[in-house]
Amino acid sequence: MKDKTTHFGFQEVAEDDKAGMVHGVFSSVASRYDVMNDLMSGGVHRIWKDAMMDWLAPQSHQHLLDVAGGTGDIAFRFLKRAPGATATVLDMTEGMLIEGQKRAEAEKLADSLGWVVGDAMALPFDDNSFDVYTISFGIRNVTRIEDALAEAYRVLRPGGRLMVLEFSQLPNPAMQWAYDRYSLNVIPVMGQIVANDRDSYQYLVESIRRFPDQERFAAMITEAGFDQVKYRNMTMGVAALHSGWKL
Repeated sequence: MKDKTTHFGFQEVAEDDKAGMVHGVFSSVASRYDVMNDLMSGGVHRIWKDAMMDWLAPQSHQHLLDVAGGTGDIAFRFLKRAPGATATVLDMTEGMLIEGQKRAEAEKLADSLGWVVGDAMALPFDDNSFDVYTISFGIRNVTRIEDALAEAYRVLRPGGRLMVLEFSQLPNPAMQWAYDRYSLNVIPVMGQIVANDRDSYQYLVESIRRFPDQERFAAMITEAGFDQVKYRNMTMGVAALHSGWKL
């Protein structure tokens, strides 16, 4: 029987190999990840994350699970907006979590914040454990997106909310073409200069192109059991926010 395959950027690889390859990418870029996010987006990723918090409207009684949470950007924002809330940051790459724990915010919020190494497709938490599940620029790297969404649904409490921030597709073909030329030709060069790692950023750019568009991803969230699924485009669709509720 032939092994199942999936995509790793523009390559086809065995499903069983992808997680290790993604882990290698993020282990390689961990120490320069936040700097590269600013360079790749011109700092706009910060605006997108603030817009995510505006729509999410964190509450002080909530417990957040931030999956693929890396260096803690989303968890820090959530806790600052909701004193009294708690957050757990989960990531498959321990090096990313270690970088997050070095940040000044981590020390100030230590009593409200936990860091866990784990897999989005097999979360190490009980059913109905969290009020909010977020994942930012991470779900496109998961081997089986459907499994990650099923796990999100499982660990959320009834009335809990899913919110996903991910790079997406521009609705205008000419604009998409121009954006593709920029991302495929400029960002890997930036990665080489800033992080001494062209290949990892080549993969990250290619993975954006392979991710489902806004409508298809919304349908996948609905298929996972979520209700009231909606999305908002950020910067004309360069990124998109998707929201759904476990009702």
